[in-house]
Amino acid sequence: MITDTELIARYDGRVPRYTSYPTAPHFHPGIDAEAYGRWLEALPEAAALSLYLHVPFCDRLCLYCGCHTTVARHERPKRAYAAALASEIELVAARLRRQARVVHVHWGGGTPTALPDDCLRELMALIRSRFALADDAEIALEIDPAALPPAKLETLGRMGVNRASLGVQDFDEAVQRAIGRMQSFAETRAAAEGLWRLGVTSLNLDLIYGLPGQSAETVTRTARLALELAPARAAVFGYAHVPWMKKHQRLIPEAALPGALDRLAQEAAIRAVLVEEGGMEPVGLDHYARREDAMARAAQAGALQRGFQGYTTDAAPALIGLGASAIGALPQGYVQNATAIPAYEAAVHAGRLAVARGIALTAEDRLRRAVIERIMCDLTVDLPDMARRFAASPAVLLADAAPLSAFAADGLVSWDGARLAVTRRGRPFLRNVAALFDQYLQQTASGPRHARAV
Repeated sequence: MITDTELIARYDGRVPRYTSYPTAPHFHPGIDAEAYGRWLEALPEAAALSLYLHVPFCDRLCLYCGCHTTVARHERPKRAYAAALASEIELVAARLRRQARVVHVHWGGGTPTALPDDCLRELMALIRSRFALADDAEIALEIDPAALPPAKLETLGRMGVNRASLGVQDFDEAVQRAIGRMQSFAETRAAAEGLWRLGVTSLNLDLIYGLPGQSAETVTRTARLALELAPARAAVFGYAHVPWMKKHQRLIPEAALPGALDRLAQEAAIRAVLVEEGGMEPVGLDHYARREDAMARAAQAGALQRGFQGYTTDAAPALIGLGASAIGALPQGYVQNATAIPAYEAAVHAGRLAVARGIALTAEDRLRRAVIERIMCDLTVDLPDMARRFAASPAVLLADAAPLSAFAADGLVSWDGARLAVTRRGRPFLRNVAALFDQYLQQTASGPRHARAV
């Protein structure tokens, strides 16, 4: 049998995470604010929406972070940004020309709770006034447990937050020092308990492997502590070292990072704890959920979705991205707002949607997106059947499937010439399988754009 060392040598290239297809490096300025406005106006009146609000502020800089965020210690820029978010909400609502139904609101960042409490409450109230928020809408928010005082908890309760994601990463103090994120288990537990008291019904924890100082033993301890917080879900990400994109990551010496074999062992160690000790179900590439959770049920039913927030049960046909750098996904394609905060604020205060780039989907994009999403979500897909659903020739997909024979010989997939299924051993290489059907990948400009596969 092929060894892990040989697998890594063959497959540990740089491939996208496939939270969209086509992926963000292929967005272009040809899709502008006017195009986005037309797309909004064309949404069917009965179409349900999801909203994503990006808050690009944190109270501390975590060295591993790959998000669009900045440290802001004063209220003035935060209040200015909140005012811009309010203007964008008004602009989008006006282009929709109706009080559209919203089934999901996700606050991400950065650290959404970095905004002043009154700003958070007023923005949520504005959403409720401009959109028809469903009675059972999921209102989710990403939280830094070290920045959750009682007043902030009260604000989250008044906002109606019913799902929360706590950033854990690692509980080992040496690892925390190496990444500039000190956070005790006690304060994380206090945050979780505070959220439960609010009535939060689903708690997600984010864990990371591949950080400096980590080993299979240390991540095992962290995973066991995480289970003590009784999460409904856990997301287990491999650290993406991309210092050419995120300059602060240069403060993490590359020599201090675990090698690919160690990363593979760390991922397996966390999985063993969550599945064998915690009774959680593996979901897609890197998520876990308790059997009774909606995410596990969606995965079992083949209804799991993948988008810019990772895996989700949200099946709304349109995601509206609000805030600097936020990405929206509509039936016609993808749009992304200006990344720089000043450019974003200037656009919306001038009465313009802040879109800076995007991409319109072709018929073949839709087909390949569906194939890639099912691989990433279900770990299996029937290529001829998928082609028929999109009125396409199976040859379009089967031409890209030739390498699957080698994947099968290496034990990563089963492949009968029509249906592929990723094996347990192949799960860490799921992105490599999906990449076979990415016709844009070979068009990516020279130079590293993506994180390593393992």
